[in-house]
Amino acid sequence: MSEEKKKVDESWKEQVKKEKQEADQKQETYHEPTFTVFMSSLAMQAMIALGSIENPATGQKDKNLDQARFLIDTLGIVQEKTKGNLSKEEEKFLSESLYNLRLVYVQEKEGKK
Repeated sequence: MSEEKKKVDESWKEQVKKEKQEADQKQETYHEPTFTVFMSSLAMQAMIALGSIENPATGQKDKNLDQARFLIDTLGIVQEKTKGNLSKEEEKFLSESLYNLRLVYVQEKEGKK
C-alpha cells in the first residue's frame, strides 16, 4: 500500500473514531454500518424503483423497472459472492428480500400490480 493510501486510511479511521466519540458525548446514536443495513438499503432502493414505496426525494411513487432489475441483480451477485460467509440471520434476510423483490418485479412486468 502506498504511503498516501495509508495516510488517507488512517485519517478516515481517526475521523470515524472522532464522530463516534462526539455522538456518545451528545448521547446520540451512531449508526454502525452492518451487512444487514447495507442489504436493507439496496432492497429499499429496489422497492422504490418498483414503485412499491414513495421515493423520499420526490414524495411520489416512481417506477423504473430497469433500475429495479439492476438492484435486484446486484443483490443476487452479493448473495452468490457471500455464500457460506453469512450468519443464518443475514442469509435468511438476503434470501427473503430477493424472493420478495423478484416476485414484485415479475408482477410489475406482467402488469399484475
